Amino acid sequence: MTDNASSRTPLTLLGTGTMGTALARAWLAAGHPVTVWNRTPARAEALAAEGATVAASVAQAVAANRLVVACLLDDTSVGEALSDADLSGRDLVDLTTGTPAQGRARAAWAKARGARFLDAGIMAVPPMIGSPDSGAFVFYSGSAALFEECRDVLAVPAGTRYVGTDPGFAALHDVALLSAMYGMFGGVTHAFALIRREDIAPRDFAPLLVSWLTAMAPAALETADRLESGDYTKNVVSNLAMQVAGNATFLRTADEQGVSQELLRPYFDLMERRLADGHGDEDTTGVVDLLGR
Repeated sequence: MTDNASSRTPLTLLGTGTMGTALARAWLAAGHPVTVWNRTPARAEALAAEGATVAASVAQAVAANRLVVACLLDDTSVGEALSDADLSGRDLVDLTTGTPAQGRARAAWAKARGARFLDAGIMAVPPMIGSPDSGAFVFYSGSAALFEECRDVLAVPAGTRYVGTDPGFAALHDVALLSAMYGMFGGVTHAFALIRREDIAPRDFAPLLVSWLTAMAPAALETADRLESGDYTKNVVSNLAMQVAGNATFLRTADEQGVSQELLRPYFDLMERRLADGHGDEDTTGVVDLLGR
């Protein structure tokens, strides 16, 4: 597919919520003919004024183009919307947030209806879509052939990262990264709670917090190396025994500041379990194994 050809590739977009609208506008701005459908038709009117074709039904929208992109509320919404549509010969790209199991099941569902399938996980918020310098990207998994054929079109709203033929891998990467993000947010929340009642301006404290978290982030690379090598004692700077010994200080400080321990306690409990199992010379990598069920 040449750049010239990809710039004219038509596509159908199901769902014109905040994210769907941002995606549609990016494709329209790049010259792609876009057919849109939304359960509430009024929400697609603004896109019609910008050049999109508004379909009266899902069946009509799907019939309009080979490439069909879904960006709906959840996986159930995708199944319901497409239940009566003829997907034979269509390429379905599902940008709807879901789980790995849902991605795999939806891939089998699409194949049974004669469609090629890509699942996706959007690592962006709507304002980042269509902005090349925003850092936005989307994980894709499923049909490798479909990804290669549509790579240029898919790259218009945001960068693309293909993570494998397993349809569940896009959602898995998405949720794994977002889970790490929420863990970080939990730590940030606890840190601000500790200083909240003191004469410390949050705006003065925030740059220190960002700098420290940035410095600590590469620890993930060391954790990955230990997980792959199986040697959890490799290049350990602060071992588990030392860290667990210091946990009491963090918990006592929380009590002194009138702050709940509930954001720290679960992780500390796992560290203590790993230490009790005789792994004091490791770092915290072994906690990963405790989380497996």
